[in-house]
Amino acid sequence: MHRIPTNGGPTRNGVANLSKWLNTGGNDQWDVIHFNWGIHDLKHMPDGKRQVEPADYEANLRKLVDQMKATGAKLIWATTTPIPDGPLNPPRTFGSVAEYNAIAAKVMQEKGVVTDDLYQEIQPKVAKLQIPKDVHFTPAGSEALAKTVAASIESQLPGKK
Repeated sequence: MHRIPTNGGPTRNGVANLSKWLNTGGNDQWDVIHFNWGIHDLKHMPDGKRQVEPADYEANLRKLVDQMKATGAKLIWATTTPIPDGPLNPPRTFGSVAEYNAIAAKVMQEKGVVTDDLYQEIQPKVAKLQIPKDVHFTPAGSEALAKTVAASIESQLPGKK
C-alpha cells in the first residue's frame, strides 16, 4: 500500500509529478492504482475561473491515465464526492461536481478504467456523514468511504476476478 506524500491537488499537479509519485523507472510495481482528481480542479480561483477548466481537466486526465496504464496496474477511478450548497468554511466556491464527474466518466469509459462511484455511495448519507459547510467528512463518513475504497481495491487485486 502506498499513498503519495502530499495532497495531489489539481490535475496539472498530477501531470507534473505523477512520474515521481509512481517512481517510474524505479523498482516499484503496481497491482492496482485507485485515484481521483477533480475537487481541486473545479475550485474557483480569485479571477472567477476554475483552477483547471473543463477542457484542460479532460486533457490532463487522459495524460494521467495513459501514464498510469503504462505501469501495467489495474486502474480504479474514484468519483469526486459532493460539495455542500451554500457558504463553506474556509470560504471558497466550486464549479459543478456533476460536470467534472461526467468529464472523468467519459475518459474512464473510453480508457477502460473501472469506476468506484464514491459520489453515489455517500450521497444518500451525505447530510449525516459530511462535516457541515465543508468538503470533508466526519470520522464515520471517512470510515464509510474507506470501506468502499478497500472493497473496490480488493476486487481488482490479482486472483480476485
